Amino acid sequence: MMSFCTGVIKSTSPARVHRGILEAGGRTAGFLERQKMGRYMLKRAGQALVVLVLVSIFAYLLTYMIPGDPVYAMLGGDITKEQYDIAYQAMHLDQPIYIRYVRWLGDFVRGNWGKSYRYSQTVTSLLRARLPVTMYLGVWSIIVSTLIGIILGVLCGTHRGQFLDSLLITCANFGAVMPPFWLAVLGMYIFALKLGILPTHGFVLPTENLGESIRTTVLPLIALSVGSIGGTTRQMRSGMLDVIRQDYIRTARSKGLTERSITWKHAFRNAVLPVVTLTGMCFRNIVAGAISIEQIFAIGGMGSLMINAILSKDVAVVQACIMLTAIVVTLSNLLVDIAYGVIDPRIRVE
Repeated sequence: MMSFCTGVIKSTSPARVHRGILEAGGRTAGFLERQKMGRYMLKRAGQALVVLVLVSIFAYLLTYMIPGDPVYAMLGGDITKEQYDIAYQAMHLDQPIYIRYVRWLGDFVRGNWGKSYRYSQTVTSLLRARLPVTMYLGVWSIIVSTLIGIILGVLCGTHRGQFLDSLLITCANFGAVMPPFWLAVLGMYIFALKLGILPTHGFVLPTENLGESIRTTVLPLIALSVGSIGGTTRQMRSGMLDVIRQDYIRTARSKGLTERSITWKHAFRNAVLPVVTLTGMCFRNIVAGAISIEQIFAIGGMGSLMINAILSKDVAVVQACIMLTAIVVTLSNLLVDIAYGVIDPRIRVE
């Protein structure tokens, strides 16, 4: 028995023991990293939930602060006292506001978002028809502005002080301060009224007519994206200029690596971190800019629906639009935070 145990011990080489210890340590480190990432995601999700609850309170109270009586806004001014009382009770306006809020929040979570008094349709059916239009423009605007902004920012950072850098950063500064509605009117005047190559109004989804969809998307997409392209370009340029001064970049150059390899394999990953955060902010600005863009181009999206609902005091539609916008923006910010934590592990520790 002793000889068998001695043989087993002798057969286990120090290298194999060392490898086993390293593998166990690697599994433990991986588990700890996943645990940190899980806590980080739960923390961000909890913060997002708190934001949505606060926005829901604000949305519910704000709609009742709009001047005018919601009953008269729904039925008009030519109603009897009995009709007014019936509608007043049907809208639960005779109950305390906190009870109305809890009832409304419960219905919202269950998907019962009420009925539009102006359109005589359920709010969900209205948003189902209009939300894809706004989301289509918004998502494409983020993709275009992020890709173009990153490329231009890298070019500026790698050509600092040269003519290309001066030209691109001047254009970026000019585009960043241009209001989307001004760009929309300018683009409509040049490409639609003068040149006649693009339509002045309307929108068609690609599933209906691809060619017409491209023509109706160009001007709204340009108006929504130019400002974000300018902001992303400036942020990416600043990140590149900061990173290329670091010691590890000089070490990479001393090893004889090409500038392309240094730029995209070593400098890009660290320089792009602020752009990831900026993407979430761009999405919020694009959602806000869609309101004016949809009005100018007569696009039947969620932005124009919200404006018409506010003007007609269509309370259910206003509340649903505010909450849906808050949900979309909060989720985009949550995804950006998670992406930031994946790219930079130091964020998870902090």
